[in-house]
Amino acid sequence: MPSMIENQTSPSVGSFIPAAVILGLAGWGGLVALVNYTSPTVGPRWLFFFLGVLALTGTLLPVFAFLNRRFPSSPPASSNMILREAILTGIYFPTLAWLQLGRVLTPALAVILALGLIAIEVLLRMRERSQWKP
Repeated sequence: MPSMIENQTSPSVGSFIPAAVILGLAGWGGLVALVNYTSPTVGPRWLFFFLGVLALTGTLLPVFAFLNRRFPSSPPASSNMILREAILTGIYFPTLAWLQLGRVLTPALAVILALGLIAIEVLLRMRERSQWKP
């Protein structure tokens, strides 16, 4: 008799499209307006990082939903897991831009940061897999 976990699947890619469109339009539209109509002072600089997170999270949300559907795990990825993966990746690239602004970004540091975020996701997945749910 198949277990209940085998019958479950990750959420469909279509269920993430509204959130992806809203985040993507707000992020990319805001970045275009910010770059074209402001000067690079402190306030717009922090707004650039915030809008970068929104833009990349919105863009990558359907990608991660597709990857989790295409390569299923046990237990299947939930909506929260997929959103978390997109947010972590969305945070990664503005962090690289911030480090480059201070001229401290190196390829080794970029790889170390990526490995750290991947390790966080792997550990969170291990924790969720170990939870007992009757």
